[in-house]
Amino acid sequence: MDLGDHLAKDGVIASLKAKSKKQALQELAQRAADVSGLEQRDIFDALLQRERLGSTGFGRGIAIPHVKFRSLKSIICIFARIETPIDFDAPDNEPVDLVFLLLAPEHASGDHLKALARISRLVREPAMLERLRTAPDAKALREVLVSPAASHAA
Repeated sequence: MDLGDHLAKDGVIASLKAKSKKQALQELAQRAADVSGLEQRDIFDALLQRERLGSTGFGRGIAIPHVKFRSLKSIICIFARIETPIDFDAPDNEPVDLVFLLLAPEHASGDHLKALARISRLVREPAMLERLRTAPDAKALREVLVSPAASHAA
């Protein structure tokens, strides 16, 4: 599975200005609504409900919030780099600055899990994290996320 297959056309935010987890999720829900056709409020509510089950903070400054929707036809990924790292209730208590939002069709459990696994393998690479944290803009971030080195790191 290649992350580029699911990364929304306008799905890379190079400098998200969020002061809290809730604000970050609101901003991500808005971008996801813009590219998915879903309602921002529905996405935001689903994200909050998912976070109540347990934080999607992954550790090492990464969060992977993910939810499913019956009306989606395919997986959509939004990536954001948060300007000033925020508390995301991650297991290592480190603030989060890199967020991968995944929206998946309700029936796509296998593909959803593959996408989550792909992201988790990607962010295990210290060099990849460095590239994501230092890319100058959204275009450069997209190139890092879809580069062959990224897709073969798995």
